[in-house]
Amino acid sequence: MAVSSVTTNSKQMREIEVFHLSGMAGLGGSFLIALAALGCWAASTPVSMVIMGVLVAAFFVYNSGFVINQPQEAKVVQFFGHYVGTLRATGLCWTLPLTTKDRMSVRLRNFECPRLKVNEAEGNPIEIAAIIVWKVVDTSQASFNVESLETFLEKQTESALRMLATKHPYDRHTKGDVSLHENIDEINEQLKLQVSLSLSGTGIEIIEARISHLAYAPEIAAAMLQRQQAQAIIAAREKIVEGAVGMVEMALTQLQKNGIVQLDEERKAAMVSNLLVVLCSERPSQPIVNTGSIY
Repeated sequence: MAVSSVTTNSKQMREIEVFHLSGMAGLGGSFLIALAALGCWAASTPVSMVIMGVLVAAFFVYNSGFVINQPQEAKVVQFFGHYVGTLRATGLCWTLPLTTKDRMSVRLRNFECPRLKVNEAEGNPIEIAAIIVWKVVDTSQASFNVESLETFLEKQTESALRMLATKHPYDRHTKGDVSLHENIDEINEQLKLQVSLSLSGTGIEIIEARISHLAYAPEIAAAMLQRQQAQAIIAAREKIVEGAVGMVEMALTQLQKNGIVQLDEERKAAMVSNLLVVLCSERPSQPIVNTGSIY
């Protein structure tokens, strides 16, 4: 129940724009206060001196509202612990005095998740790492809903990456399966979605998520390489046999169609055997010329 209430409160907080003036307008107000204080000092009466003291205090309080913002930078403004808004305007600005203004970058940032050793869907240990491109889109949530923004992002990314790796095999063995190695674009989209969901209510937007490293663990890398080679050889053999059978069928059809030679079933079987040996052999065949009769 406590977790649900925290999640609900975090979703209710949204960034709002704080009241602010341009730097020139703010300097104009500061100049007017200073001019009024000088006028009171020139009058040199007891009342004017008191007013001047008040104006001097107001001058320093007023000037505490000045702030300079760089491009792609925001200031989270608080008034005695109460969030009053965010300043995103760049350059010299004037906002509410007697407030704290915490800097927060809204630029794009990279986070590289370190290599993790996990078991994929078939139980084979693999090494996997990812790169996350992110930025802050809601400064209020990023400031007040998370204790340490980058640490929270790191842990959630590691958790999402581990869960993703355990759901899919490294290689695809049956048609339609989504594998980590062959369906990299789909895996990246799933990773982005999973990390985005885990960061809901933190004010962070995931721009891009992609796998940066994927390999079998060193202790099984050699065995998996032999397995991949065997699968490649089997696939190549299937193609060779399929092509050889087609060529033999075509040869027999053409011989029968053109009436070049009449072969009985025994001779056809011998011809098929010889052609398959020639076409499927890994080494070049040595021809043998028969100068006698075939019967």
